[in-house]
Amino acid sequence: MFYVTTLTHSVVLPPRYFGSTLHATITRLVRESVEGKALAHYGYVVSVLHVPQEKMKGGVIEYDSGDVVFAVEYEALLFRPFKNEVLDAVVTDVNSMGFFAFVGPLRVFVSSHLFPPDLNGSAGGEGGFNGTSWVSDDGEVHIRQDCGVRLKIIGTTVEQGTISAVGCINQDFLGLVDNGDTDVAVA
Repeated sequence: MFYVTTLTHSVVLPPRYFGSTLHATITRLVRESVEGKALAHYGYVVSVLHVPQEKMKGGVIEYDSGDVVFAVEYEALLFRPFKNEVLDAVVTDVNSMGFFAFVGPLRVFVSSHLFPPDLNGSAGGEGGFNGTSWVSDDGEVHIRQDCGVRLKIIGTTVEQGTISAVGCINQDFLGLVDNGDTDVAVA
């Protein structure tokens, strides 16, 4: 889920930034460019840990503008969910199609088709969606906003700098773990 790796990023600087603060400027620009963004094959960049000065490659001058492009290697802490990984999440939105939950920056949708049968009301009980929550047939499980759930990732997608996933709660040891009434955070 979390890992540290070395990545490369290109920084374009006009000549006015050249001088004794060049390294600090490049480090700031790398952080502003990548922190809080999802990179296609790597995951969500939580933090840029280190930008070593010796790993900054010599710049290449752009002839039309006079700006210089620096290829910068940096170490970053990344968050990447994997298929079949089990995570604890906080439910943020409940609707008739299922619910949305967050695991840190990851938004996960769990469809009602991926619920246990007793949450759909299809087992002949009184369960199902009641307008504000999903309720089990026996009335003991209420999945609603701000409750904690344990879910399994069944697929992920990265688009436009964000990362999202689809999850399920229809297997053993998955489902409601915190009803949301306590001050203890799940994720």
